[in-house]
Amino acid sequence: MSTPHLQGNKGDYAPVVLMPGDPLRAEFIAENYLSDVRCVNRIRGMLGFTGTYQGVPVSVQGSGMGMPSIGIYSYELYHEFDVQSIIRIGTAGGIAGEVKLRDVILGQGACTNSRYADQYRLPGTYAPIASYRLLKTAADTAAELGIPVRVGDLLSSDTFYDDADSLAQWQKMHVLGIEMEAAALYMNAARAGKEALCICTVSDCPLRQEFTTAEERQTGFRAMMELALATVTKL
Repeated sequence: MSTPHLQGNKGDYAPVVLMPGDPLRAEFIAENYLSDVRCVNRIRGMLGFTGTYQGVPVSVQGSGMGMPSIGIYSYELYHEFDVQSIIRIGTAGGIAGEVKLRDVILGQGACTNSRYADQYRLPGTYAPIASYRLLKTAADTAAELGIPVRVGDLLSSDTFYDDADSLAQWQKMHVLGIEMEAAALYMNAARAGKEALCICTVSDCPLRQEFTTAEERQTGFRAMMELALATVTKL
């Protein structure tokens, strides 16, 4: 059964899906890492692929930018395609002083300025967190592979261009990096009784005006990709 945003039927997606924001990064991973790969989604150009990595079924599906977009795709994957775990593999801006370009961050929690949680009508403030199983597996796998990682909180922001210039305030709370998707993904996973983790590579450090190129963001962050794929093989 197709959804408004994903084509295909149950079984077209593996139980674990890697989810980059950029559909071209999804295509790069499929072409360079997966075997027996097939394209399972082209709707709106948001490419999705399913194949195997070291014999383990895995899918990779673009999410687009922002919480509304990943909210749609992750909801449909969890509820309509029986996906059990989603690992976001994206980029983040470094906030904490010790965070450097190309560092890999495992997002244990996701602060947010979004009102995404309002839909749940909770009598308080919800704290979006990663699946401990996915987080621990990824951290252990990174140690085995010799990939340095930082584990801590991310900020999922609804704004890319922030007129309030608020990053310095989040830095005081030792938030490691800013991105735009993890909080909605974590909330969708919690509501569905499924699992989620956000692995990010630091593509820029806006407080220091340090940046990588668009090409590097699309294809160059292999440590993050290889960590996510290796994590899948251990689940």
